Amino acid sequence: MVTGVETAGVPLHSQGLLPSGSRIAVFSEIFTVFLVLGTFVGVLVIGYMLYNAYRYRDGDHRTDDADRPVLGELPGDSGGGRKLLFSFSLSAIVVVSLIVWTYGALLDVESVSAQSADADNGVDVRVEGYQFGWRFVYLNGYQSNELRVPADTTVRLSVTSDDVFHNFGIPALRVKMDAIPGQTTETWFVADDPGTYQANCYELCGAGHSFMNAPVVVMEPDEYDAWYGSTTAANESSSANESSDDAEATTA
Repeated sequence: MVTGVETAGVPLHSQGLLPSGSRIAVFSEIFTVFLVLGTFVGVLVIGYMLYNAYRYRDGDHRTDDADRPVLGELPGDSGGGRKLLFSFSLSAIVVVSLIVWTYGALLDVESVSAQSADADNGVDVRVEGYQFGWRFVYLNGYQSNELRVPADTTVRLSVTSDDVFHNFGIPALRVKMDAIPGQTTETWFVADDPGTYQANCYELCGAGHSFMNAPVVVMEPDEYDAWYGSTTAANESSSANESSDDAEATTA
């Protein structure tokens, strides 16, 4: 299966033509490219406007040989529309190139199967949304209301909902995915720096929507391995009871 954009059988990501790495790195590079190009175009347009305002200014410095536009007069000597064609073509090339480049970068970001090469070292977690909280289920059956993951490791999430529509998102890690009842959606991320982040719900789901968040703890790989080794499916009952108690307290 081809999971990314390729030329002559070689992925563009490996050629350096498309951003790669964690979601944070990809989105940061996309933002930087748009910021630089937007600033360049803005300076060019505003500079040309100021140049024409200065050139055709009224007052003591006015010269009679200036080719000023006259109110109500159609512009002449336009070169048969060559200037318009050039500006339109250049704009179209820039915009289309940005769209294709961004789409190619997002193909890898949105493709969970593209991370299958890291299957041996990656972490798989099932995310279950409910009114009004999040439940994280690990492969060994352990359940918790707190998501713990290792740093510098691909984390694959399978997201669903127990009741109504939710949306799971971790802004600091550029993760966002719908939680739909009866369906499972997938996403992934890599957290570069250990620390504590926050996951929120971004779909209005009821009176307790604003309280529907969960801590996301990014740990050093060795610390995570030690923590995960101490978890068992036996923790499931206590975590599930805490989840239901929190939901009832929030609803009340």
